[in-house]
Amino acid sequence: MANVAIIGAQWGDEGKGKVVDWLASRADIVVRFQGGHNAGHTLVVGNQTYKLSLLPSGVVRGKLGVIGNGVVLDPNALLEEIARVKTQGLEVGPHNLRIAENVPLILPVHPAIDKAREAARGKSAIGTTGRGIGPAYEDKVARRAIRLCDLAEPETLSHKLDELLLHHNTLLRGLGAETFEKATLLDGLLALAPKLLPFAEAVWERLDTARQEGRRVLFEGAQAVMLDVDHGTYPYVTSSNTVAGNAAAGAGVSPHAIGTILGIAKAYTTRVGAGPFPTELFDDTGKLLGQRGHEFGTVTGRPRRCGWFDACLVRQAVKVGGVGGLVLTKLDVLDGLPELKICTGYSIHGETFRRLPAAAAAQAAATPIYETMEGWSGSTRGARSWAELPAQAIKYVRRIEELVEAPVTLLSTSPERDDTITVSDPFAG
Repeated sequence: MANVAIIGAQWGDEGKGKVVDWLASRADIVVRFQGGHNAGHTLVVGNQTYKLSLLPSGVVRGKLGVIGNGVVLDPNALLEEIARVKTQGLEVGPHNLRIAENVPLILPVHPAIDKAREAARGKSAIGTTGRGIGPAYEDKVARRAIRLCDLAEPETLSHKLDELLLHHNTLLRGLGAETFEKATLLDGLLALAPKLLPFAEAVWERLDTARQEGRRVLFEGAQAVMLDVDHGTYPYVTSSNTVAGNAAAGAGVSPHAIGTILGIAKAYTTRVGAGPFPTELFDDTGKLLGQRGHEFGTVTGRPRRCGWFDACLVRQAVKVGGVGGLVLTKLDVLDGLPELKICTGYSIHGETFRRLPAAAAAQAAATPIYETMEGWSGSTRGARSWAELPAQAIKYVRRIEELVEAPVTLLSTSPERDDTITVSDPFAG
């Protein structure tokens, strides 16, 4: 049985929660390999709705969850999330959650820097969540990050805080924001140490053992390819690599261990925050998609911008992300629309493109070239086989497959976990 990596193929919020939950029920271990608590998955299990930001989805299904070294971890956010799911009857402890000992931590100084920068940008704000994700990744690559393992060495921790605050307090003063005292941060981290260190281990060893034993591992991505720091709509991106290739570095496994790569895309397109969005709709259809799809960010609560399906964008994500199969979600949101449009190219300054260029000005100037298809009058909601779908809905799915150059492996037709049409088993390899 192969491992599976699942990533977003648009700008995030593609409905990964339900699909990851469905896959997690068949996996042995679920691994988060990048991102922080700026993204989330909503899982509906029976009469319980779990909103997860850091916890790997597998813990809801009684599977081992692993937070890899590619994540930036806010200790307080994690402990608050564990406490929240406990009120829902879910026990999370070292027995079912392991955290890479070398995972970088998000400290209170990081969101402070994040928010101060956004305020200074004014109308040019990127639209970050203000949770300190970017500054934490900056510290990681600048080699001044506080890592989970440092909490076991108070003297090391003290020295590292000196260097970190020398940098960040200088920035905060320059931005007119309040600075931080070392003693306050040190005391806070030492108080967290006994709560967090029991979860710490060299997770790469555990994952290597799992590989040798033939156990099934699900690598759970956050955000999506078009938010990748290298391949997304820069600078309106997240601060990590979201493509499946980063699962190897972010979890400590061989690239060969990643296995099947699935990309999740909605049957239309949404985006939260600022940045280019060629197929965005500002009319009643856009509002209708938002209302039907309940388009609000899991973590931020911000309304999502809505538009037609962008086949160029998803095709780009398929190629860059190594996607072997597409998971198409929220097909039922399109029920009853008289016509549908799919973006098959862009017109940019008189030239035609099948990809979104890297340059920011070109991205902003991209005008979609649409192919129009007839909608369907029947309902797709709750369908669990192709035979239950209207003929025109099947044509729409098949056309998407052609344009993005990837087969649809799973098709979701409602928020309910079992309302899924399975074309092939992702874990079969």
